[in-house]
Amino acid sequence: MKIDYSANGKIAWDEFCTYLQLEYEEKEESSARSKEVTFALPATIREISHGEPILRICSTSDNTFITVREDGIIYYWSPELKLKRSRMVFEKPTNRKPKWVTDFTFMTQYNKFILGTGDREIQLYELSTVEPYCQISGFETIPLKLDYSYTGPDQCMILYGDDQGCVNILILTSVGETLRTWKKLPKAENLPTIGIESAVLSPKVMFIRWKVHEDWVTQLKYYDSIRAVISASNHESTALVIGCTVGTTNVEQQLKEIKDYGKEGKGKRGHMAVGAQRRMEGDQTIFRIYKGAKTFAFCKTNNLLVTGGMDRLIRMWNPYVPGKPTGMLKGHIAPVLYLHISTEDNRIFSVSNDNTIKVWDIQDQSCLFTANPKASRIRGEITACYYVPDIKALCIATDSIALLPLKLKPQPQPHLIVSHKEPVLRCKYNKEFRHVISCSEGSAVKVWDFETGRQVFEFSGAHGNSAITCITFDDSGRRLVTGGRDGCLKIWNYNNGRCLRTLKKEGNCDEICDCAYVEVNKNKYIMAVGWDRKINIFSDLVDDLHHIQKPLPYWQDDLKHGHKEDILCIAQCAPTFLATSSYDGEIIVWNLVSGHMYCQLQTPPPSNCTDGYAVDMSVTKVVFLKTRALKSESTAPLVSSGPQGSINFWNLLNGGQLFATFVASRINSQISTITVTAEDTFLYIADHAGYIYVYDINNYSTSGPVKDPPKVTNYWRAHINTITSLELIDEHKILLTSSTDCTVRLWSLDGEFIGTFGQLEPWDIFTPTSWKHPTVPYEILIDPQSMPIHPVLKEDISVMAVIKSDQIQQTKEPTETKPELNYNQKFSQLVITDEDIKQELERKIYPQVLGKRLRHEIYKNINKPLDHGGPSAYHTLKYFEIVKAPTVCEKPNLSAAGTDLDIWDYPKDNTGTDL
Repeated sequence: MKIDYSANGKIAWDEFCTYLQLEYEEKEESSARSKEVTFALPATIREISHGEPILRICSTSDNTFITVREDGIIYYWSPELKLKRSRMVFEKPTNRKPKWVTDFTFMTQYNKFILGTGDREIQLYELSTVEPYCQISGFETIPLKLDYSYTGPDQCMILYGDDQGCVNILILTSVGETLRTWKKLPKAENLPTIGIESAVLSPKVMFIRWKVHEDWVTQLKYYDSIRAVISASNHESTALVIGCTVGTTNVEQQLKEIKDYGKEGKGKRGHMAVGAQRRMEGDQTIFRIYKGAKTFAFCKTNNLLVTGGMDRLIRMWNPYVPGKPTGMLKGHIAPVLYLHISTEDNRIFSVSNDNTIKVWDIQDQSCLFTANPKASRIRGEITACYYVPDIKALCIATDSIALLPLKLKPQPQPHLIVSHKEPVLRCKYNKEFRHVISCSEGSAVKVWDFETGRQVFEFSGAHGNSAITCITFDDSGRRLVTGGRDGCLKIWNYNNGRCLRTLKKEGNCDEICDCAYVEVNKNKYIMAVGWDRKINIFSDLVDDLHHIQKPLPYWQDDLKHGHKEDILCIAQCAPTFLATSSYDGEIIVWNLVSGHMYCQLQTPPPSNCTDGYAVDMSVTKVVFLKTRALKSESTAPLVSSGPQGSINFWNLLNGGQLFATFVASRINSQISTITVTAEDTFLYIADHAGYIYVYDINNYSTSGPVKDPPKVTNYWRAHINTITSLELIDEHKILLTSSTDCTVRLWSLDGEFIGTFGQLEPWDIFTPTSWKHPTVPYEILIDPQSMPIHPVLKEDISVMAVIKSDQIQQTKEPTETKPELNYNQKFSQLVITDEDIKQELERKIYPQVLGKRLRHEIYKNINKPLDHGGPSAYHTLKYFEIVKAPTVCEKPNLSAAGTDLDIWDYPKDNTGTDL
């Protein structure tokens, strides 16, 4: 059925191949769209003073960047690249050349950072104050690349690679005690100093030196997840080596050390290897790479190792299979000098020597984004790079500091679920495939499984960059018809995203607002209405080979007496009637067979409409009550929306007559859409505030005009924004809704929440226990418009008028006692009694709302102060500070009272005269 879209019972071989090709092509494009990533270009750049190059960039737990230059200057930067402070760690020497830094790293657990120097030293400084702590000197080689790892309680390793291709490992136990001991040693150049030969005499220190490469070590790092150290060099035969730190037991080596110990008479008591050793073959894994490896990155979660170097290729390896890479990423045209694997995003970030940055997808092994130096504005030779996962930004050091943050898509809050990334404008149920089709402002079409809520298929760009404003199905349910703001109608095989035909008129095409699929005398047509104010009719000929089809000639009555404003809605009542409504409130009922106008209706303005007051008279939806059509002269078979949340019932005989009108929206919000049950017994109405109202119209307006509104059987809030689609699925007694809040939802006819399409947990439409009921969407609970309304707010009267009326009423009431003396004329008379406060609290009521939402509203109002929109009786109470009076009373000085009359505050009348 999915392939046979024409419903002729035959499938040609080319149709089968085309279907599969387009289906997988759309799936691939959908996957690519979900992985789209880009940097916020150009980069944020901060200039630094001229000097030596920056060697390395690291970040602390609060995302503060720390950079160290070769001359020993340390810079602290905020995440926004604002310089916090800088400091020189070396003192300027007088009789010799200054020191230079080779690399640095952190000892986070001990609040220290480690510097490697060109004088074959490793220096430790306080991380927060940059005060010198101690240093280890006397190494045989220069530490070019440093690394640190916390291996256990009060245990750590300091590793460095040197210019002889050796991996040097300093293993410390009882680290805190050891460092404090070293700090007490004599100072050399203002730093407590210990030689490596003296350090290893302690049983808490072990120094191991492995001969691994035949060239300088370009990078090394210890990974505790695999208990191994990975090092790289430019030497092809030993380009990358994964090896152990201590090594397995080597009996021959131990015998040799014992013989040497006997010859010398005494040996070293510490744990120090004699010269550089080579690991046993089983203790390391060697990767041979053409032109060596300048950089690497490892991810234990994905079991992935990536390397880059002078040959400009990024190789992907299984760390346990060194023979051949599992993948190769090609695209750089200069040597690759930095790699990072983002585990949470399944991406690889790479930086090459020509200042080009690329983002790769691990699964597809494809390039997702490329930032060239012209776009990023990064100039100069790159000396250091660092990716910060917490802020998802890449920091690059050249002659300046540059920060490239990823341009993140706005992510909904974890408790908010959306079906589309853009507002949903239409949705419809397909009973043939049991699918729900939804279309968005971003011209994306999504296919959902009705029974579980899972996404089945998706294709985008259906109308280019134009929004999809209406959808319908053909009579077989196998083809989807969409209309967009580009003025075109398109027919799709939506199961694989193939556009079968495009329907459009010549010249400029105005926006299409609604469409319908009709059958007249066994001829099938697609009708569309919109901003061109005409009814466009297209023949649905399956055998038509033209991809672009033009409309049929307009009806003569449409040309002469048609709508004068934009047509917003179209509705059919088979086999004869067709109704259209426009922005000015006009409704025209047409004879579908002849094309003549049957009757013309004009929506009446609201009763509170005055001259000069603008009222939205647009009729956004008309619905036929098909069981009443042409039954008798006393019934109203047409229902339409009206201004200010009203609903109108129309009789179509004798030129048309308004039989009933009532305000359906309780907050007078504009009606967005309406629908009725199959037997025309219940009317479902949705408004722009997201509310759904259910009215019993079984016997309403069936015996002539009526004044009273029908009975409201239920109402609830389904969305927080305008509801754009409302469809009843009668066979399952389910209500389908969509809204501009980017969601598509299912409800029972009683308002029980089933779920939102796109949620993680699937539902079973036949198992009510799998529904979300009795909960409701979280955004509805927290939206202020969902809160209960105080009775004062329902009145058409201002808050000040209510307050003044209360004061007038209170002054009219006779008082039983009169105060003898007004002690302080600055304060108004206290006229609020406890009875007034009690009566106001008793007037607090909550509207009749359903389910769990009511309980949440009551709880929220209990835990917050009352807010009636204005001051209440309780709020107008005056309060006074209570002064703690002394227990011993002193006799007043009456002589002073006789000389100074100003100390008495006599009560005065309205004219200011003392009483």
